[in-house]
Amino acid sequence: PAERGLDVGFPFGWYAIEFSDFVAPGQAKPLRYFGKDLVIWRGLDDNRVRVTDAWCKHLGAHMGHGAKVHGNLLECPFHAWRYDGDEGVVKEIPYARTIPPQVKRKCLETWNVVEANGWIWTWYHPQGAAPLWDVVVHAEVGDPDWTPYEVHEWTVYGSIQNMAENGVDVAHFKYIHGTADVPAAELRWGEWGRGADVRAQMGTPNGLVDGLISYDTMGPGQSWVRFSGISDTLLVASLVPVEEDVLRVRYGFCQPRTQAEGPSAGLARAIIRDICKQLDQDKVIWDRMRFEANPVICDGDGP
Repeated sequence: PAERGLDVGFPFGWYAIEFSDFVAPGQAKPLRYFGKDLVIWRGLDDNRVRVTDAWCKHLGAHMGHGAKVHGNLLECPFHAWRYDGDEGVVKEIPYARTIPPQVKRKCLETWNVVEANGWIWTWYHPQGAAPLWDVVVHAEVGDPDWTPYEVHEWTVYGSIQNMAENGVDVAHFKYIHGTADVPAAELRWGEWGRGADVRAQMGTPNGLVDGLISYDTMGPGQSWVRFSGISDTLLVASLVPVEEDVLRVRYGFCQPRTQAEGPSAGLARAIIRDICKQLDQDKVIWDRMRFEANPVICDGDGP
């Protein structure tokens, strides 16, 4: 990572780590994100998802492998120490008369978790600061008039920084993706979010069509794109750092059923194929590029 300028840690924000059906009530599983081993489980009693660091404070067992869920508590597979995933403390040790005072107070890092848009989201902050904004909810996800997610996944050997900068890099559309010209973009900036409306001519079986790509982010980990002009498409992206130079990238596509399942279904499928092809084209660059903190840019690169 250092050779490529990627050893800068991870930016804070909400990240979509798994789909909601990844963990059933009473189930615990291992995860690895942000250079950390984690454990995720869903409470039997309250159906809530919790995420904590993985290592038991007793003798260091990884609780993502073989743990049980006892009510809403995570039970370590080694000696059945039972952790509260909200407080990060040991609540029960079945074979002990008393709980050691070191684990009666917070001893395990806990993660803020919400479920929205069919995903489980965790808040990452290197200093453990509380969430500074909410996850943006998309009305189309779960709407019976829209299709369920069609999911495509990649491992990108790069950083979320380079992917984020790609979103406002209009010039590369012509040279990487083959658009007819450098598209015009109108950029939007908020306190924690940013967006761009990119107008470009898109190739279809019927020739070039004027299309609108409306791209938005809220923090580094939540991004979504609405495509219109050919076939309406909502892309909800999950970009989660596994290590400083490894990203897990998943694209979930939703489309109106009238378009995805009607006479224009072929066109609806084609736009998803084209978007995925664009990521494949970008990935060739992302997997090998370094991060330039102070790049040399020209007047055509935009503001």
